[in-house]
Amino acid sequence: MAIADKMHTFMSHSSWIRKMFEDGLRLKKEFGAENVFDFSLGNPNLPPPEEFYAALKAVVEEESEGVHGYMPNAGFEEVRRSVASFVSRDQGIEMPWDHIVMSCGAAGGLNAVLKALLDQGDEVIIPTPCFAEYRFYVDNFGGEARFVPVRSDFSLDVAAIEAAVNGRTKAVLINSPNNPTGKVYDKQCIEHLSKMLDQKGEELGCDIYLLSDEPYRDIVYDGRHVPSIPAAYRNSIIVASYSKSLSIPGERIGFVAVNPKAADAENLLNAITLATRILGFVNAPALMQRVVARLQGVKSALDDYRRKRDLLCDGLVEIGYDVEKPEGAFYLFLKSPMENDLEFVKALQKKNILTVPGSGFDGPGYVRIAYCVDDETIVSAMPGFREVLEEIKGG
Repeated sequence: MAIADKMHTFMSHSSWIRKMFEDGLRLKKEFGAENVFDFSLGNPNLPPPEEFYAALKAVVEEESEGVHGYMPNAGFEEVRRSVASFVSRDQGIEMPWDHIVMSCGAAGGLNAVLKALLDQGDEVIIPTPCFAEYRFYVDNFGGEARFVPVRSDFSLDVAAIEAAVNGRTKAVLINSPNNPTGKVYDKQCIEHLSKMLDQKGEELGCDIYLLSDEPYRDIVYDGRHVPSIPAAYRNSIIVASYSKSLSIPGERIGFVAVNPKAADAENLLNAITLATRILGFVNAPALMQRVVARLQGVKSALDDYRRKRDLLCDGLVEIGYDVEKPEGAFYLFLKSPMENDLEFVKALQKKNILTVPGSGFDGPGYVRIAYCVDDETIVSAMPGFREVLEEIKGG
């Protein structure tokens, strides 16, 4: 075999979302795009805000010397100052500008952080269900992902996380609002987790980092708020992205913010900056850095996702599905009416409805429905959802 054995194994684990997306392309050619209801890919369907286009135009028309050249690997100082100022307000702490490292999206930021933190055999605790690629990011640097299931309501099981902590634990990686469940971890939960990690760190004589992946931070519903991780826990690192808030996932722009109170913060920042270079990112895209510096706090019309959520969830409840309404992000993690979630996905596909099995997120028994789609797609898919449930109950 030409490719590495490990990559062959990884491809079998990571194929679900792309497989369903590719199946969608095939079905659209066969039946017409208007007759295929594709909920497989979390690709924002809202346009970027007008301010984005204005900032992009202004930046493109600038002719300052060196704006397209190499820069410090952590990013332009003026960009980092702009980001730090907003993070300070948003997170309720004083974030120094030099504790910001601009990244190639959240994925690039996570990989740079894990490269900086992990030695061979170090463990990262990850609550499940989770974004499927976390396991690969950890493995990239010789680490081991240790998965801990959440509670039945998708909230963190802090006691289970505590039981998983040991002398090899380097970090706990959380994602709130969560992909795929849409759960927002509330302030009480975060404070409980932080207190536990402090205690375990003291017992074990080590620093345990809390790594918070926050690309969906701005997409929350019903008055909920995503609590500040750095305000709750000193050994914390935030990784964020503009992909969802500005609807620009293809531009690959985000940042890492290291809590100024974190243990060995200076060395950690230097290591993340070096990792950005040696992983091949070198630096975050120069053009997009200068654009987002002008857009701190600006968002797309994110409340539209609440309408889409309600349209989907209310429709499925009316049909008879068991629905746990998501609190944030733009995913519904729907309980499968069949024991085998893959069989349910296949049954939906026969109605030209494309979803992703929960098994692909370490959440068997569920399917993920990405509702960042046109309203018409949601409405038009409802007869198919109804037919599948009737067939299951009748079978």
